[in-house]
Amino acid sequence: MKRACVAFWRGGDSALPGYRLALVVTLLWTGLFIALPLCALIIRPWQDGVGPVLAELHDTRMFAALWTSFFSAAVAALLNVPIGLFLAWMLVRGNLPGQRIADALIDLPFALPTAVSGITLATLYSPQGWLGYPLAKMGVSVAYTQWGIIIALMFVGLPFVVRTVEPVLKALPHEQEEAARLLGAKPWQVITRVVLAPLLPPLITGFGLAFARGVGEYGSVIFIAGNQPFKSEIAPLLIVVRLQEFDYDGATAIALVLLVISLAALAGIGVLRHRFSAWGAMP
Repeated sequence: MKRACVAFWRGGDSALPGYRLALVVTLLWTGLFIALPLCALIIRPWQDGVGPVLAELHDTRMFAALWTSFFSAAVAALLNVPIGLFLAWMLVRGNLPGQRIADALIDLPFALPTAVSGITLATLYSPQGWLGYPLAKMGVSVAYTQWGIIIALMFVGLPFVVRTVEPVLKALPHEQEEAARLLGAKPWQVITRVVLAPLLPPLITGFGLAFARGVGEYGSVIFIAGNQPFKSEIAPLLIVVRLQEFDYDGATAIALVLLVISLAALAGIGVLRHRFSAWGAMP
């Protein structure tokens, strides 16, 4: 028994020393900080019966908040795809002055507190702000509307697209494009079959990461959204409102619905990425 335990901790025939010990620690850590909270979130709404969950399913305010969150996150992530591709292309293939500064600024949303970015965006796009004032003169309102939510989510989600596409673009050899041109490929064929084909999986991955971040984003959104029910109220904010009202059943029910829809959306994105990976690998 003792020898079996020692062999298990040492990893047996594994080339990595301490492999099984690291595996156990990783699984334990993942279970405590990921699996256990998710299980608690799934079980908690049903502890008081089916009634509270069914009551929340008839809450039109909840569905309006969910629609605002998912629609804004999807639009922001979709808009970030071409912008992120262009920025990644400039960083990898371009040779522009100040390129290192631009490369560092892309990671700014990762380091900047979300409340700071939210206040900054609300100040810029307010009717008296540097960007909001000329837009207001043209009859365009950004702050305290759904467009403000989309802009905030684009700000926090753009680095995910750029950093996902950048390493794949670096590994893409120039010789493939030159060979395609020498073989008589037209410019649009070079772009679609040689350049974009291997970039589609990372683009979809970047979209999924930006979308997932946008669905759960809170700090950078609430300052510019206006937080008007049925108009610009996001689901994470509604959860906080329910908690402030001591409606724990309602808050957990909303969180459960948000979790189920998010997992389904991410699963669909994963299937789409797998199919485009297979398509890009075709000769």
